[in-house]
Amino acid sequence: MNVLVTGGAGFIGSHLGRALWQQGHHVKVVDSLVGGRKATIADLLGQPRFEFHQADIRDFARIAPLFADVDWVFHLAGLADIVPSIEQPRAYYETNVSGTFNVLEAARMANIKRLIYAASSSCYGLAEQFPTPETAPVKPQYPYALTKYLGEEMVLHWAQLYGLPAMSLRLFNVYGPHARTTGTYGAVFGVFLAQKISGRPFTVVGDGNQTRDFTYVTDVASAFIAAAESDYVGEVMNVGSGGTYSINTLVGLLGGDVEYIPKRPGEPDCTFADTRKIGEKLGWQPQVSFGQGVANMLAHIDYWRDAPLWTSSSIADATVDWFKYLDK
Repeated sequence: MNVLVTGGAGFIGSHLGRALWQQGHHVKVVDSLVGGRKATIADLLGQPRFEFHQADIRDFARIAPLFADVDWVFHLAGLADIVPSIEQPRAYYETNVSGTFNVLEAARMANIKRLIYAASSSCYGLAEQFPTPETAPVKPQYPYALTKYLGEEMVLHWAQLYGLPAMSLRLFNVYGPHARTTGTYGAVFGVFLAQKISGRPFTVVGDGNQTRDFTYVTDVASAFIAAAESDYVGEVMNVGSGGTYSINTLVGLLGGDVEYIPKRPGEPDCTFADTRKIGEKLGWQPQVSFGQGVANMLAHIDYWRDAPLWTSSSIADATVDWFKYLDK
């Protein structure tokens, strides 16, 4: 297949593009390099059947020609993280909503065969049912979660109205090598691994008993490919690990001292995907255990040597707006 991956130089996108390329597909990566990095796909640049195009999904005129003769589209481009979305809602709307509109229209005009959208489990907000099914109420707590959900709604609408062969995967707490190392306070692994390299204590939020459905990135990539190979249209499916693990368990596996910092409003005590639907419909199952995944992260720890080093005081400064708007 000729496949196009938006956000293909980002964390998940780079793993997905590599997996597709290794399967023999012709892979075209489109990435603005705002969050993505060429270093994540350095081994693929210049290879046969692989193209890289630096382009922003907000620029329809720039990206639309890149969809010509494409069979499958994987739409992973977008802005992530909670605090920046609270501080910059316009940027998140323009990228995650208007940018997704551009991708959908470019795909529709090109008569693509499949489009798979990377949605976020953050749409469930403070879920009350565990494992959480796709039918759970949608209650986004901040603009990142809202804009990713609005993008999903457009994907489903384009499938319903225009017959675009599209579906959506709601991803739970993805981790693995090349996880994001932006300058903003965000994903827990990036924070903890930079702290471990520097011999600083892990800044654990609350009492550390909150749990997350940590899902390894290669499992997520395989879910995208399974979705593309299927013929389901207009469906939403969770992608999770099959378990949920406490932050205290994580720091125990990483090894090091701990400093506890205040619990934050708007954060769930548990994320845990009900993955029965994707298992039954696509035959997909996660393959990487949490212990093995963490070991893989430690084996690649040098990647986080240049990551921001967060302390309790710098986290407090970075999350002022988090408490301001979510502590109600």
